Amino acid sequence: MSTPTKAVNQMEIAEERPVPRHVGIIMDGNGRWAQERGLPRLAGHRAGTKNIRRVLEASVDLGIKALTIYAFSTENWGRPRPEVMHLMRLISNGIRNELDELDARGVQIRHSGRLAGVSDYLQKQIRGAVERTRHNDTIILNVAFNYGGRAEIVDAIKHVMQEGVPADAVTEELVSRYLYTSGMPDPDLIVRTGGEYRLSNFLIWQAAYAEYYATPTYWPDFDEAELQLAIAIYQGRERRFGLAK
Repeated sequence: MSTPTKAVNQMEIAEERPVPRHVGIIMDGNGRWAQERGLPRLAGHRAGTKNIRRVLEASVDLGIKALTIYAFSTENWGRPRPEVMHLMRLISNGIRNELDELDARGVQIRHSGRLAGVSDYLQKQIRGAVERTRHNDTIILNVAFNYGGRAEIVDAIKHVMQEGVPADAVTEELVSRYLYTSGMPDPDLIVRTGGEYRLSNFLIWQAAYAEYYATPTYWPDFDEAELQLAIAIYQGRERRFGLAK
C-alpha cells in the first residue's frame, strides 16, 4: 500500500526561496488505492475527487497561484463505459456541490480541454463555473478535462490558421497565446502521484522547462505534507532553462 515516505517529515519549505507559481498534478493511483483496500475502482475515484479540496486549500496556504489538475484525458474515453459515466457524474456533482464555496473563497475556475462529446448539461455546468468565477484572484484552479496535450497543440494550430496568421509571424509566444492555458504562467512543477514516470500527454508544450516530481503515494493519500515535500524538493533544484551553469 502506498504511504508517505519518512522524508515528508524531514524536509521543510524554505521561506527564503520561492514556491512554484503554477503546479500541475497528474492525479494517478485512484484505482490501485481502491483495489488494495478491497474496494471497487469507483470508490477510488470518489476518494480522489474529495482529495482535490484538501490539496487546493494547501496550495492556497503555500502561496501557489495556479493549480492544474489532470481530471480526464482524451484517452480516458477508452475505459469501460460504466467507469467513464461514473467519472462524468463525479465531475458534475463536484461542480454542483463545491462551486458556491469555491467562488466565495476566490477560486478562479478554468477549463483546459475540449467540450465536444461531453453532455450538454455538463458543458453548461463547466461554462457556468468558468464564467461565474472569472474575476476571482485567490488561486486559479485549472481543470484539464477531456484534455490531451497533442490535441491542445492541434487545436492551437487550427485556430492560428483560421485567423490567417502568416507563417513568419508564428513564434513560441504566439502559439502559447492560442493554447487552452493562455494567460497563465507555464507550470514550474509537475507532480505525478501513483509511482509512474511519464507525462501521459499532460501540458507537453507548457511543461518544457518544468521540474518533475514523482511519488509512489496514490492520489487519495496525497496530502498537505506530501505537497510540502514536493515543493521542498523543487526548491532544492537549480533551474537553468537550458543555460550553462
